[in-house]
Amino acid sequence: MRKRILITGASSGLGEEMARQFAVKGHDLALCARRVERLEALKNEIAENYPNVKVSLKALDVNDHDAVFRVFNEFKDEFGGLDRVIVNAGMGKGGSLGTGLFKYNKLTAETNFIAALAQCEAALEIFRAQNAGHLVTISSISALRGMPRALGAYAASKAALVNLTEGIRADMLRSGTPIAVSCIMPGFIRSEINEKVKNTPFMCDTVPGVKAMVQAIDKEKKIAYVPGWPWRPLAFLIKRLPLKIVMKMG
Repeated sequence: MRKRILITGASSGLGEEMARQFAVKGHDLALCARRVERLEALKNEIAENYPNVKVSLKALDVNDHDAVFRVFNEFKDEFGGLDRVIVNAGMGKGGSLGTGLFKYNKLTAETNFIAALAQCEAALEIFRAQNAGHLVTISSISALRGMPRALGAYAASKAALVNLTEGIRADMLRSGTPIAVSCIMPGFIRSEINEKVKNTPFMCDTVPGVKAMVQAIDKEKKIAYVPGWPWRPLAFLIKRLPLKIVMKMG
């Protein structure tokens, strides 16, 4: 059992619900995000329902890369090691290129890829020293193809994260290091990042959607499209359908 789990971006959305569901399973949790007051409320909720679960909180803006390394190591010292790190923090602001939204597209790219790179680096330094651990990155089904409008920079950054994760897995295989590496690619799961999106096909509610994510993480799948239905068959089609059809999902 990967007892000690660190989750970034745990103050809302998928990260917050993952924390709840891992608490049900008895995991100790190292939770970080920018909004500490929301983390405090989550910690109190978990403490009330699962008093035997240890929960530690730290403020973290993942775009502060020095802070990523510092916070991960502080958690490692506090817990006596880390068994799993879930690189979950992300954002989806932006719009069509050339429409004056560069600063938002840039921030999305930096948060979803450069900051994720920092988190992977920090996690793997700890795992390599332990010679054990499970690195999990949270990408998106949108990473499979280029997407229009607000999904443009988002999908590109998540595609970069998929490739980064695969490269890390290849590195672990090449070196024979016993570190598991997983990339989770959720379909449309209702969360704070998409709460204003209407009429999206196959949108799944937060709790069942995250349940599928947690199951895939615990199975340590290399790549998982979740929920499996309809996203596993849809992933096969998305990679092959004409762009005119795929772009209607954006």
